[in-house]
Amino acid sequence: MSSQVSSAPRRELNPRQTETVDRLLQAGTEELRAVGVEALTIRTVALRAGVSAATAYTYLASKNHLFAELFWRALISEPRVEPAGDTAVERVCSVTRRMGAMLAESPELAAGATSALLGTDPDVERLRLRIGSEFVSRFRDALGAGADDALVDALALAFSGALLQAGMGLMTYTEMGERLDAVIAAIMKGH
Repeated sequence: MSSQVSSAPRRELNPRQTETVDRLLQAGTEELRAVGVEALTIRTVALRAGVSAATAYTYLASKNHLFAELFWRALISEPRVEPAGDTAVERVCSVTRRMGAMLAESPELAAGATSALLGTDPDVERLRLRIGSEFVSRFRDALGAGADDALVDALALAFSGALLQAGMGLMTYTEMGERLDAVIAAIMKGH
């Protein structure tokens, strides 16, 4: 997927600008792994990407914006696998387990994105809506045609709450996927 879609900058980008955004996001990923959420700055990301801080701020409004962009990119670049299972509960659990495993592979990103997505930055808000829509879409796919809107909403709220708890360190992202199995079964009882 092209950066113009995945990073969703504030305006259309030409090929050179797209390449700059790609370098910044790659540098952001590397810097996050190297120094963690707290020590990362847009300036250190710019330095790693080989661009000026002013150039970096042209595309990334803040550290929170960077984390939200990286999370969005990780979410949509992950191969979308058909939900597995014979029942709706099994299919939804397969979706939450897969997303939990993706987050467990990059706990620094997950932790950074958790706090970032709570922010009020307009660029983060735009990405938060896209991320939430992607979660809802995956739950709808797992439930199949005619999915009940209230059920999809309950699943999205449960997943978002579990993400927040894992981001706060109350459980690991792997444990999150495991604990959601029981929550999903309880929510879907009778559906």
